[in-house]
Amino acid sequence: MNPVTRRDFIKLSAAAGVAAAIAPHAATAAPATGENPFKRAGKPKLLLSLAAYSFRENFPVMRGKPNTKVPAGKATDMYQFIDYCAAHGCDGAEITSYFFAEDTDAYMISLRRHAFLRGIAISGTAIGNNFSLPSGPKLDAEIAATKRWIDCALLMGAQHIRVFAGNVPKDAPKDFTRAVADKQVIRCLEECCDYAGKKGVFLGLENHDSIGTAAALLPMVKAVKSPWIGINLDSGNFHTPDPYKDFAECVPYALNVQFKTEVDAGAKQKKPADFKRFAKILRDGGYQGWGALEYEGKEDSATAVPRHLQEMRTIFG
Repeated sequence: MNPVTRRDFIKLSAAAGVAAAIAPHAATAAPATGENPFKRAGKPKLLLSLAAYSFRENFPVMRGKPNTKVPAGKATDMYQFIDYCAAHGCDGAEITSYFFAEDTDAYMISLRRHAFLRGIAISGTAIGNNFSLPSGPKLDAEIAATKRWIDCALLMGAQHIRVFAGNVPKDAPKDFTRAVADKQVIRCLEECCDYAGKKGVFLGLENHDSIGTAAALLPMVKAVKSPWIGINLDSGNFHTPDPYKDFAECVPYALNVQFKTEVDAGAKQKKPADFKRFAKILRDGGYQGWGALEYEGKEDSATAVPRHLQEMRTIFG
């Protein structure tokens, strides 16, 4: 039996340390599909981010068109938004595609560089797609645009994209019902997830439009046969008697969480959201990831956003 030298011992110890670090994650790194949600090991973790949508009135561009409603002297761009996130103690910035001045590769890479130098992670990005369309050129264009944004996310270093199921257009054929549209959405998500998975990018389906309940959202997510699908969990988009209950049911499938300052109170009314309650639900569900403030209230974002970020920072701890 050959003796183990000090150098050999150090090498073996280092290898064992790497193995020990990897082992707990081996069974949990790739989320299962179907009935099984994501598996996460370790303690809950909440990271603070801010969605660019919170300052939607300040960006000169809105979905590729000039935004003529920008208040005088309050125009901003995506670089300045990243600076704002850094100045207000955020860990990340969620950058919405609607406000991009351009969608060239060079622009995406420039944003990535700028964020890195400010110590800000691109926590995710978002598009406003519609997969609830009959087969044809319009749906093909939606799929192509989603794939293009997956490429953009990769360039920016964003590992998550918020996507929508969308709404059935009013001029759709009568036999193109919501049930038929749901199957179309699932098919489109599977195609886009296959593309996204090859880039290492997750797609988070938001509780939005036709899927504003856990009862509608969860079956659709489970039906998509891909380990790269999950939920972009918006705390303010559940239109049910108890939005906190729906929120909790979706936590195991959450890839990203957006905190709204209001929740549905019924009869087209809103009431203040309980951030502490939402954070507790996330921790109880073992969530590990981003919590992004997406401000949509009536108060000026300039005064409301810093206050709500401070509240979230305190709650996240």
